[in-house]
Parts: sequence; structure tokens; C-alpha cells
Amino acid sequence: MATEQISPRFVDLDSWSTSDMVNAMYEGQLAASAAVRGALASISAAVDDATPALERGGRLVYVGAGTSGRIAVQDGTELPPTYNWPTDRLVFVMAGGMNALVQSSEGAEDRSEEGARAIAEAGIGQNDVVIGVAASGTTPFTVGALKAARERGAVTIAIANNRGAPLFDAARHPILVETGTEVVAGSTRMQAGTAQKIVLNLFSTAVMVRLGRVYRGLMVNMRARNAKLRRRAEVIVDQIVGCGAKDATRFVERADGDVKLAILLGLGLELDHAETVLQQHHGNLRSAIGELMHDPA
Repeated sequence: MATEQISPRFVDLDSWSTSDMVNAMYEGQLAASAAVRGALASISAAVDDATPALERGGRLVYVGAGTSGRIAVQDGTELPPTYNWPTDRLVFVMAGGMNALVQSSEGAEDRSEEGARAIAEAGIGQNDVVIGVAASGTTPFTVGALKAARERGAVTIAIANNRGAPLFDAARHPILVETGTEVVAGSTRMQAGTAQKIVLNLFSTAVMVRLGRVYRGLMVNMRARNAKLRRRAEVIVDQIVGCGAKDATRFVERADGDVKLAILLGLGLELDHAETVLQQHHGNLRSAIGELMHDPA
């Protein structure tokens, strides 16, 4: 596996100056980012397959072990505050359990049956979207989980950094990001991890956009639950409605922090009507505004 090989270029890394060493690692990060370009078509296909399943009420399921698992969990945990994604529609299948996020549990990744069992216990079904992440693409726990999810009809996505990885055979959507050898051989939290995070960023953000949780590049589906988010919500409402800061604050308060409702209030709807319109358009603000204005928003 390329991610485990020693690169001749870096065999004397520990004898280099700090500046040369940091520059080399930085170049590795740039190369990891560039490697994602070859996976863009695969990411897009996965987004287009995942979106209808999630529209039918499916869950986002993140599977991984070690560094890859931690990166996957990070992506999922950021979705509720950013896009108001329901926490009951997030599932984390981490080798060694959630304690492995802060304390390594490396032996747990060797048991494929544990991955399959976790999928069964979560009741994974055909509307769920299961994302397995493993730099090597060989991690038994992650492979076992993804195979079990595919057998249950779920939308399965594999993200790995080695060509021909067994993880790809278990997925409907294989996403290969060839980051090659690491500056520190086998330290896949470096190039491989960076590429994985980019792929997950692209995938989950694109899914949220397709689900109507973004409008004109703004996080209109977030719920303003603290002072920072209330300020952000007020700015978003003012930018879209053009009502001024004072009225934006009033609309956000009347909508109880729901940005989409606050925007529709700013456009002249009463609260009950605004709620009905959003329901009719399945929460898609662009579609709702388009109908109200009799012209695409």
C-alpha cells in the first residue's frame, strides 16, 4: 500500500532543518488537496444518490477506525450546528466505540464482525447513507460494516487512499484519493487524512445544499440558539430581505430563531402562512420564495 511505504525523499527527514522539514510537510498537504480533483466526479455521483435517500428520511452514518474514524465523526458532528441536521439522523460507527475518539483503541479495528454487528444494531436500511473511511482501505471493522450496510440496501460510500482497496468492493460509490507515500511513512493523519477531510467537506456540504439547507450561499437552515448565531441569523435575514438590522432582529425573534421562517416573515407572510409555505416546498427556501414572487428567486 502506497500509504505505508517509505519515500526515498524523506529517509533523512529527522536530520533536516526545521524550516526544510516544515516546508516538505506543507508541500505534502498541497499534494493531498490536489489529489482530490481526480475524485470529484465520484463525489458528485455519491451526492446525487444520497440526496433522495435522505429526502425520504434516511440517516447519515459515518464508519471508521482510528484517525479516519475521528475525521469522519468530526464531519458529522458539524452538521447539526451548521445546517440544523437532526441529531437523531446521525449515526457514528466507530471501532472501539466513541471513547476511541480521545483514547486509541487500535485492536478494535481488526474485527470485521464488530463492524457488521454495529450496522445491525443501528437498524440500517435502504434510505440510510453509510460512509466508510479508511486510508488503507483494508480496515476489517470498516469493511465489515460497509458490507453489512450494502446487504441491507443502504447507499454505501467508501473513501480510501489506495487503489484496489477491499473497502471499494463493499461500496456502491468508491471514492479513491491517491495521496501516495506520507512524509512520515504510515502516518496517514497527514496527506491521507487531509484528503479525507476535504472529500467529506465536499460531500456533506453538497448534500446539505441539495437538500435546500443553503440559499444564496447562506446557512439559512441553521437555528439561532446562542448570541453568536442570533447575530448571524439577523445578518442573513437582512441580506436576503433588505429590511435593516432592527427589523431583522424582530423577525428572528418572532420565528424563534428559525432563519427560513424569519425570512418569510420579512417578506410579509404571517407566521402560520410561512410555516405552511415551507412545508409545501419541503423546506426549500428558493422554491418557496420563487412561488411567492411568481419568479425564480
